[in-house]
Amino acid sequence: MQKTEHQCSFFGQYGRCKDMAESGSQLCFWHDPDVDKTGDEVKARLEKRAETGQPMEGFILRRANLDNVNLVNHGGGKPYQLVNCDLSRASLCNGHFYRVDLSGSRLFKANLSNANLHRANLEGCNLLGVNLNNSLLDHVTWGDKLYQEQEAAANPENARALFEEAEESARNIRRHCENLGMMREAGHFYYRERVFHRLQMPKFSRQRVLSYLVDRISGYGESPLRVVLFSVALIVCCSFLYLFTGVQGGDTVIRFSQNQDLFQNLRYWLDCLYFSVVTFTTLGYGDLTPMGLSRIVAACEAFTGSFSLALFVVLFVKKMIR
Repeated sequence: MQKTEHQCSFFGQYGRCKDMAESGSQLCFWHDPDVDKTGDEVKARLEKRAETGQPMEGFILRRANLDNVNLVNHGGGKPYQLVNCDLSRASLCNGHFYRVDLSGSRLFKANLSNANLHRANLEGCNLLGVNLNNSLLDHVTWGDKLYQEQEAAANPENARALFEEAEESARNIRRHCENLGMMREAGHFYYRERVFHRLQMPKFSRQRVLSYLVDRISGYGESPLRVVLFSVALIVCCSFLYLFTGVQGGDTVIRFSQNQDLFQNLRYWLDCLYFSVVTFTTLGYGDLTPMGLSRIVAACEAFTGSFSLALFVVLFVKKMIR
């Protein structure tokens, strides 16, 4: 009696799989987790399947030997889609993945050494332990959030362990980007690495609060612009404190008063703003001097200003020499 073939029962975001199910199974060769895919013929079958142009969604390719696989669409059409697949511990050495959409795939400890990932889409991939030695990573789409970062938001009870994995993944990508001279991307992942490290700390702990302040002020040493914005905010804030505590200008006390008109108070604020800039930069012209509580404000601003200026120079030079 002849056996009848039936369509694979897998259903994903691109609809139902159009491949035929394996004998004795409801799933096709690619979606059946019990089918052995470690053979040498799997690479050729995958390349042939890709040429059909149909999305390759949810393929289970754990530990598959896909060395030298070529998934580049040489016809110039839409890039091949190998999305939401399980490629855990798969060997993808020297693979060609130019513009390939790998979004949502599990690449846990996959070997992508010497692979061409130029313009590949790795958004939402689990990249924990992935081997990227000597891989081409130019213009890779990493996504706004790493896989573990997304999972931590959905599973707050396991957030600490997930952020630890996210830190490890970010560190791994950062190191490979540094080896390739991709310093901008390396800096981005260094920043995310430090954020993930902070999120593992107990909430409201001293270490976490200090780490957060370093982030806000300098982006963990990756954002000179944040130092500038912090400096401007501090100068403006201190100018208002001087306006209400008062500074001495010769025989005149420059201070806000409700008995003065708006124009006079505005002039006094501009004088206080000038004094704040002079104090922040530690120039000290001497035409205006602090008085009373404004002395404490001036001392704190001068100390913070000297530190901020030095920090900005260090970060700016760091960016320029990369």
